Amino acid sequence: MDKSLPILLLASASPRRQQLLQQIGVSCEVAPQDIDETPLPDEDPQQYVLRLAREKAHAAHTSAPGGSVILGSDTVVVCRGEILGQPRDEADALSMLQRLSATSHEVLTAVHMMDSRREMSKLCRTEVAFREITPAEAKAYWKTGEPRGKAGGYGIQGYAAVFVEAITGSYSGVMGLPLFETAALLQEFGIPCWQMLDSEL
Repeated sequence: MDKSLPILLLASASPRRQQLLQQIGVSCEVAPQDIDETPLPDEDPQQYVLRLAREKAHAAHTSAPGGSVILGSDTVVVCRGEILGQPRDEADALSMLQRLSATSHEVLTAVHMMDSRREMSKLCRTEVAFREITPAEAKAYWKTGEPRGKAGGYGIQGYAAVFVEAITGSYSGVMGLPLFETAALLQEFGIPCWQMLDSEL
């Protein structure tokens, strides 16, 4: 990595977000942040996800090395206007899968980037249609361990791929970091993609 580039701090504990950055050749340091994710009164899903991405970035910025660029991101699943967060337990996960079964839902992922001088946000919307999920399938899926810690109780990149009938929008956005929007923000803050190719370009 070019030592002259700013340090990119990923304000997230999600290994998927780190893997997605690596996929486009971007190096980062991980700085997970524990923030209050309780929705505010009358806060719609778009406002909510943008706020959480911003608050994660701001929390990381308070202890970041000088010259760092901070990337905060958050993802929510919205079904019939209701935000589906991470399942609390098996019953909650099975309830979520039942609601997502044989219908379409929206996945919103916000990306917030900042340094000591400025900050910018982008929002990605993706529509995902699920086929019918039987109760037996939902129980078997829970037993894989995959629904734990995932918005909406599923991971599109894993076993849940068999539920996906159609997707309109960003596959990487559903995973947790929309790469098109993220690459545009990285460029604004002077961080190139494909960093391993810099010497050849």
